[in-house]
Amino acid sequence: MNQSPLLTVHEAAGARLQSGEAPRVLTYGDVPSEYEAATTGCALFDETTRGLIRATGAEAAAFLHRLLANDVNRVEPGGGNRTLLLSPKGKILFDFDLAVSEDAIELSTPAGEETKLLTALDLYLFADQVELTNASEEHAPLALVGPKAEALIDSLLIGELPELGAGQPWAQLEFDGVPVRVTRLEVAGSPGFQLDGGPETALALWPALIKAGAVPAGIVTRDILRIERGAALPGEDIDENIYPQEANLDTAFSLDKGCYIGQEVVAKIDTYGGLNKRLITLKIEHDDPIPRGAKVILTENGEDRELGIVTSWSYSFVLDTGLVLAYIKKRHQEVGSEFQIAGAKATIVESPVR
Repeated sequence: MNQSPLLTVHEAAGARLQSGEAPRVLTYGDVPSEYEAATTGCALFDETTRGLIRATGAEAAAFLHRLLANDVNRVEPGGGNRTLLLSPKGKILFDFDLAVSEDAIELSTPAGEETKLLTALDLYLFADQVELTNASEEHAPLALVGPKAEALIDSLLIGELPELGAGQPWAQLEFDGVPVRVTRLEVAGSPGFQLDGGPETALALWPALIKAGAVPAGIVTRDILRIERGAALPGEDIDENIYPQEANLDTAFSLDKGCYIGQEVVAKIDTYGGLNKRLITLKIEHDDPIPRGAKVILTENGEDRELGIVTSWSYSFVLDTGLVLAYIKKRHQEVGSEFQIAGAKATIVESPVR
């Protein structure tokens, strides 16, 4: 996994960093202010450790279209979408963002997933006129979210922002004479933007965005935002045991594009149902952390029944208490249903949390 080119910037600013080989920002020291910026102003997240796979060649679109869960053939240059690579059994192997340009299709992956995705795609590559390359060294996106994000970008970069539309439209703008791809996409469960001009540009763009009014934020704030909105995160709420519908990823797959890996299972679930569980948001009666993997328990007639498992926890500013995402079995997903999690009362609430 690559380290962020902004790591020394974060350290100099006194950011609290997550330990590990490629540390990420936990917080810049004031989570309430970071959260307020994301909901009333503009919050800035370092996503520069994401990976990038580039597909080129005359048959790149056709190759990816028959493998990936979302549409590729109908995406025009300047467009994109969130998409999945599924197993033959219809479960999620990879979750990533796709962008189409005139001469390439690019796949932006969560940090550390690019090599594994490249290997997985290469298994299906035979005589196709397609070249797959790891272009992660060129990829260093920053993410912006909040009601003032669009105006801030417009004031700092030269060019027209991508128009609102289906999928993840993008446009090439300019910052200090350097091209920067600006993409409209979901950030922590809310409409936001990704800005990518490469590692060197990220070093100049980060302080410029802060000077223009963006508030730097970390993964603590990101998790609060996404959990309040019921947004699943790869590696936390999404893994190879999950169907797309279970994780509420309805915009990341297509039901009318034709065959792809796992398509038959996805279509059967849509037609006949059959989901045994779904990702649900629950309020906890306290704000102490709940560990990932904690069991969701319903006590009936003096007997405990395990009905789910927790995948994410955060404190919620909206509810002023703890909040979790958990996979809950069918027939037990009604708002207001009560359970026990780690000895505390847990109640299903609407998502997004209001």
